[in-house]
Amino acid sequence: MRILFALLAALLFSLPARALEIQEVTSPGGLRAWLVETHDIPFTALEISFRGGASLDAPGKRGAINLMTATLEEGAGTMDAQGFAEATEALAAQFRFNVGDDTLDISARFLTENRDASVALLREALVNPRFDQTAIDRVRAQVLSIIASEAQDPNDIAGETFGKMVYGEHPYASSINGTAESVRALTREDMFEAKSRVMARDRVVISAVGDISAAELGPLLDSLLGELPETGAPMPEHVTPRLDGRVKVVEYDSPQSVVMFAGPGLKMDDPDFFAAYVLNQILGAGGFSSRLMDELREKRGLTYGVYTYLVPKDYAELWMGSFSASNEKVPEAIALVKAEWAKAATGAVTEAELRDAKTYLTGAYPLRFDGNGQIAGILTGMQMSGLPIDYIESRNEKVEAVSAEDVARVAKRLLSAESLTFTVVGKPEGLE
Repeated sequence: MRILFALLAALLFSLPARALEIQEVTSPGGLRAWLVETHDIPFTALEISFRGGASLDAPGKRGAINLMTATLEEGAGTMDAQGFAEATEALAAQFRFNVGDDTLDISARFLTENRDASVALLREALVNPRFDQTAIDRVRAQVLSIIASEAQDPNDIAGETFGKMVYGEHPYASSINGTAESVRALTREDMFEAKSRVMARDRVVISAVGDISAAELGPLLDSLLGELPETGAPMPEHVTPRLDGRVKVVEYDSPQSVVMFAGPGLKMDDPDFFAAYVLNQILGAGGFSSRLMDELREKRGLTYGVYTYLVPKDYAELWMGSFSASNEKVPEAIALVKAEWAKAATGAVTEAELRDAKTYLTGAYPLRFDGNGQIAGILTGMQMSGLPIDYIESRNEKVEAVSAEDVARVAKRLLSAESLTFTVVGKPEGLE
């Protein structure tokens, strides 16, 4: 069965974006999902996301939802961890449980002939997890090891420091793993409470792709999710990141420094999002063709790579970037980033820059649709971001429609070298 599953996974279809036909399905119990029905192979990918994610940790229980998520597959119903793993393997199914700042995600992959049994098994993990103390302690030890490792990693130190700088007391300010102290204090009862905070029907987003019809999907979802509580914990408040031009240095004994920086961003449903997306490609996301890479690496050799990216979280928006440089070169590199940010803020882009950015962004988009699982994930992400069901068909048109005037407008609205805020982890020389 494992060999058969691997062969089917290798045959997952690859469709151009415009070939997808997305149906909106409502189950008899009122659960809504997006479905791409294809019967090429007897296989289905199911993606389930719960809004809120690790940001819904109870006060004083940071890391609880992360630990709970990692323990979901460690036994359910009458099965202990080994029994659950053996049952999953016998069905040639795959279940993955992940959590981030904004979502708790469940990915399920199963064969049509084993669909009912696979869904019943997954239901046990979602509705009747055991949270055995031995399993909690084993996973807790793994999380504590990760926390200890991150405390020594300059990239993780930069992320943690940056989060505290810009997010203050918001859950985004701290690692979803929690601290060693908070994780050690978590109990078995905390696992059940954490589950009830995030895994509820009022915040679930669902997508399915594969060998299943709308008539079959609805009852399946009710069977799988119908016994979850109707409501969970209140969602976090929106936070306005503190971006005041500070440069925070954390001393770390290394010949080079890790630098993270950010300015204001915007949500995906913002009318200016695609203009910002194209400008970001020109400024720092376009690899060797980007302005920052050209100035910092190609012309001056200050870094091996510098990249920027839009970060539209559910409750905060940033325009971020990062690079590493030898300690003596950090001041010059930061000054150049600020200079390029100020230049970009004028909104001036060349016709070639605009054309090349749009050509890359539209050409790369269809390559994302390279399998049932990837497509299901994209559909779930669209729903999480509040995008319309026809977004895939119109996305490239929106990119193509971006004009130089649009880029100038969003640049003047968002880019400010004065507000650009930096975290530096290392021993930078001569940096004020």
